[in-house]
Amino acid sequence: MATQFKSSATLIPLDQAVGTILAHDITEIRPGQFKGAAFRKGHRVTEDDLPHLRRVGKEHLFALQLRPGEVHEDDAAVRLCEALAGEGVVFDPHPSEGKISLKAAFKGLLKVNDAALLEYNRVPDMCCASRHTHSVVEAGDVVAATRVIPLIIDEQVLEAGVEVARKAGGVFSVAPLSHPRTGIIITGNEVYNGVIDDKFAPILRKKLQAFGCEAAETVFTPDDKGEIVKEIKRLLQEGAELMMVAGGMSVDPDDITRMAIAEAGAEDVVYGTPVLPGAMFLYGRFGRVPVLGLPACVLYYRATVFDLIFPRVLAGERITRNDLAALGHGGLCLNCDPCRFPRCPFGK
Repeated sequence: MATQFKSSATLIPLDQAVGTILAHDITEIRPGQFKGAAFRKGHRVTEDDLPHLRRVGKEHLFALQLRPGEVHEDDAAVRLCEALAGEGVVFDPHPSEGKISLKAAFKGLLKVNDAALLEYNRVPDMCCASRHTHSVVEAGDVVAATRVIPLIIDEQVLEAGVEVARKAGGVFSVAPLSHPRTGIIITGNEVYNGVIDDKFAPILRKKLQAFGCEAAETVFTPDDKGEIVKEIKRLLQEGAELMMVAGGMSVDPDDITRMAIAEAGAEDVVYGTPVLPGAMFLYGRFGRVPVLGLPACVLYYRATVFDLIFPRVLAGERITRNDLAALGHGGLCLNCDPCRFPRCPFGK
């Protein structure tokens, strides 16, 4: 005898299920071989299906007749994704087992409204998991996935989740990355005078190339404030769209790079971060041109504060003191060998 549930779903014994329409996907798991839908929602059960259904552990099936005010999990997932997806985020409106993945439409910087995501997940029966905000993603990368937890959800509960995402203007977005012509200034008497070979420039060019950015010119200067100021102004006049000034960022008497950056006219300068490695990093702007003051740690570590901030600068963010302060949580590099950045906790 069929058992009735409040959800309008009817539980049918398997030996009475031939000819019924499946109300949801039925998952099959074969360890190490397969995990997915053995039967899709909408499939009409035949006599030949019964042995397979028993192999996946089914002795009963759900038949479904929705009442007014009830929404199936697949339809709910589509409505949720329409509200969750902001600019640069796309999805296939055909759920798998009630779930839809949101994907990046192009390479860029993932932006997650974490306050809205928290509010969304506090709505009963909502489920949404995502990658970390400020992750660099490629076109087609999954950035989040959502579903409702029950097979059938109350329309009012569903609308509460949709409204949270809609009011946020979408919880997830991907910002495109710019490719600025970058002027590089390497400071330091020892490099300028040929006492030691420069190691900074090759590292910075490699990091620029990884994001498709052009190194317009690389200039070497002594620890002379006037010379550094002169070269900054020259590169700006020649069309540099991003400035990197490396070396001389500590508190030693000869380290005058940050004073030179300020004297050259930088605004909104923030110096010092709660990130290790990278405490003596500087960010500022010459009008619309960002400037990054890079400490020596960039020479010695594969991942530093530079690697956390640089993609955000390419995405057009203006970095503030609050932005840098927020990096303290997760800002301790564990110096793993081998380094797995960015697939690690650093900066997360």
